Amino acid sequence: MRFLIDFIRFLLHHILPKNRMGDKIYSLFNFFFNHGHLPKNKMIFNDYLYKLKTSDELFNPLRVFLTDKEFVKIYIKSVIGDEFNVPTLKILRTYQEVLNYKFPSECVVKPTHMSGQIIIKKNSDQIDLKKIQKWFSMNYYNRSREINYKTLKPKVIVEPIVFNNINLKDYKFFCYKGVPKLIVVDFDRYVNEGKNHRRKYLNTNWEDQNFSILYPRYEGNIDKPLNLDTMLSVITKLAASTNLSFIRIDIYTDNQKMFIGEMTNLPDNASGRFYPDSGEKLCSKIIFG
Repeated sequence: MRFLIDFIRFLLHHILPKNRMGDKIYSLFNFFFNHGHLPKNKMIFNDYLYKLKTSDELFNPLRVFLTDKEFVKIYIKSVIGDEFNVPTLKILRTYQEVLNYKFPSECVVKPTHMSGQIIIKKNSDQIDLKKIQKWFSMNYYNRSREINYKTLKPKVIVEPIVFNNINLKDYKFFCYKGVPKLIVVDFDRYVNEGKNHRRKYLNTNWEDQNFSILYPRYEGNIDKPLNLDTMLSVITKLAASTNLSFIRIDIYTDNQKMFIGEMTNLPDNASGRFYPDSGEKLCSKIIFG
C-alpha cells in the first residue's frame, strides 16, 4: 500500500502543472495521503496549516522574505538586533564561488532557498561539493509546492557551529497572532544521521505535553532553560512585529546567550503526523485556544 501511495504522489507531483491550481490539487492529495482524511475548515493544527498553505497568505512579501535564510537575518536585525543572528561567515551565490572558497575547518553550510538541508563540517572534513552543486540546481517549491519558495534565488550560507556544539538542543516556538504558545525541543537532530531524533513538546509554563509531531516523543525530563523568560520576551517582540497569523521561530541557547536559527512559515509542510493521533486536539487547543 505504501508503494502505491508513493507512486500516486510521484505521478501527481510530475503531472500536475506548477501553478496555484496544481499546487492546491497536489496539496489536497498529499494531505489525504499523510493524514487519512480530507482537511476540514476547523482550527485543527494540520488543517490550519493546509489552509494557510493553499491560501494567498504565503504570497505575502514578508513571508517570502523570511523564507530566505540570508534575508531573514536582515529582518531580525531590524527588530531585535544583530546580536540575535547566527553570524554569517560567507554567502556563496554561485557554484564557482563555492569552488573558490576556502571553507573553515569547522562550519555549518546550508542552502538559503531550501528547507531541511545542511552540511556540518568538523575536524577538517572534506566538504560535499556534489551535494552543494545539487542545491544550486534545485527549486524547493517544485518539491514541496510551498509558493513562498518559488522565487528564491539559489545561494549557500556558511555559518560557525553555534556554541561549538553540533548537538545543541533546538528550541522551536509556535507563535499564533504574535504570541508564543507552544515550545518544541529537538534532541539528537544531527547525531547518527538523525536516526535518534526525538522531540519534546511543552507549553510556555514548561509543562510537558503528551504528544509529538513527525518524530517520536522524547520520554526523559528536560531542564527549563535559565533564560526562558528572556527567550519568550524576545520571541514575542519578533513574532508580534510580523503581524502574521502564524510563524515558528527557532532558537539556540546556552542558557545565557541566544541566537535565532530561522523563522518558518509552514512547519513540516502541513504533513506532520501526531504521536498519538489524539495529540492533535490538545496541540490545537494550546495554540488556538
